[in-house]
Amino acid sequence: MQDVIDLLNDSHALEHFGAASLVMGLLDAGRIHLVAEGPDGAFVPGTRFTRVDEPYPMGEVIRTLRPRFIESPRDFADSFPVLWPHISGLGITAAVYLPLIAQARPIGALGLLYSDKTGFSEDERTLLVALGSSIAQSLQRAMLYEQEHDLAEGLQQAMLPRRIPDVPGAQTAVRYRSARLGRDIGGDWYDVIALPGGRVGAVIGDVQGHDTHAAAVMGQLRIVLRAYAAEGHTPATVMARASVFLHELDTERFATCTYAEVDLGTGVVQVVRAGHVDPLLRETDGRCRRIPVEGGLPLGLSAEFGRLDYPVTTLELDPGQTLMLYTDGLVEKPGSDLDEGLQWLSALVRRGPADLQELADHLCDVVADRGGEDDVAILLLRRQAATATHGAGRFQQHVAQNDPEALRSARHMIRAAVRAWGAGERADEIELVADELMTNALMHTDGGAIVTLRILGGAERRLRVEVEDRSSALPRRREAGEAGVSGRGLLLVDQLSDVWGVESRGSGKCVWCEFTVQN
Repeated sequence: MQDVIDLLNDSHALEHFGAASLVMGLLDAGRIHLVAEGPDGAFVPGTRFTRVDEPYPMGEVIRTLRPRFIESPRDFADSFPVLWPHISGLGITAAVYLPLIAQARPIGALGLLYSDKTGFSEDERTLLVALGSSIAQSLQRAMLYEQEHDLAEGLQQAMLPRRIPDVPGAQTAVRYRSARLGRDIGGDWYDVIALPGGRVGAVIGDVQGHDTHAAAVMGQLRIVLRAYAAEGHTPATVMARASVFLHELDTERFATCTYAEVDLGTGVVQVVRAGHVDPLLRETDGRCRRIPVEGGLPLGLSAEFGRLDYPVTTLELDPGQTLMLYTDGLVEKPGSDLDEGLQWLSALVRRGPADLQELADHLCDVVADRGGEDDVAILLLRRQAATATHGAGRFQQHVAQNDPEALRSARHMIRAAVRAWGAGERADEIELVADELMTNALMHTDGGAIVTLRILGGAERRLRVEVEDRSSALPRRREAGEAGVSGRGLLLVDQLSDVWGVESRGSGKCVWCEFTVQN
């Protein structure tokens, strides 16, 4: 709407209309709000807001829905004695007031005042009525666009988290910026989820499309993903279940997403990516690099094609390092490929402010200046100085069969957790036993395994390793023989751990062992 108003306020508009002065008012709850007048100095005090039933020409044409042609100063003075004394000094000799009608309803009125003519020919009257109709249609389209935009923006904001929780051991900064081109509300979102045991989940995602439907789907997907994470599922399971949910929504939309679960005590990060752009890592000295994360199909598509296995990438976040998650609108540039966009972003982050909130604002400002056709969501998470890790801690990861990368990632997680939890001299024993339990589950059962590490509090501090599979067959100790290359697994578990056992689970079993570690 402001574009239309600015055009009418422009001094050249008066020249095109052949008028000495112009006024336009919009109807709002029985009052006329004057939104344009020209030239400067032509405004009549007290007319910024007038009622429709007051004796002014704009009120008359809105009441009657008919144009009013005023052909002489005498006609103006006789017809509108309240207004004439205020404009008589402008040299007005004729005027026309046109109702602005759209969809058979008045939305305002336009007035053109002349100082060099009297009377209007039939051609002039026809042209001016057509002009009023054209301006009314332009204003109506602008109003509908702004109403749709306000609705979509309100829906988008309502679907995003109302507040980001304070997470001990971390600093976070989040931003959302709409594209400001076309239908600029989309399905980009972020979320920060406080998890038990000093862990935090960081989510960034993008639902396909730029409309209210994309925002609605985004809100539902954000909520269920948060619920799955809060239930304690592994990152891979969270992503798989979210994909199934989106597929069952019976919508044609898909979504890209990255979910990172961060243990702030140990710095271990487990990242799962569903068709999304790779995250970035900013070092304490400002250097920034891309983190290659093996990914799966976007949410919705992986369920449709039955490919719900999401590999987990494990990395370590040192104190002072910043994990950066974002949507592709931040790196997409016209005429450039993704690699060039990532290089540009890495350089921008490297030169950016050290403060997390200032860095987020800086990124949004640069993107705003650059423009673009996509909205942008940003999530920055910086690990603070290491905190005490003697309290509760927990890691869990799914290891699929025939997936060496998943096994290697699980070993990395175990090694980092054992070191961070201060297992000391028992670190090698714990790693060896955990690796043996995982290998047994993958070799002797159908399907993958879920490995869980947790710290148990109490009189003495213990580290517990659990490996769960879907087989109900219980393991048994056996003699390997002098030439045997297998059969020593449970013997190692029995000799190295303080205590171990087997528990039946609803869908299989869990082999566990515990180690006493120093406080």
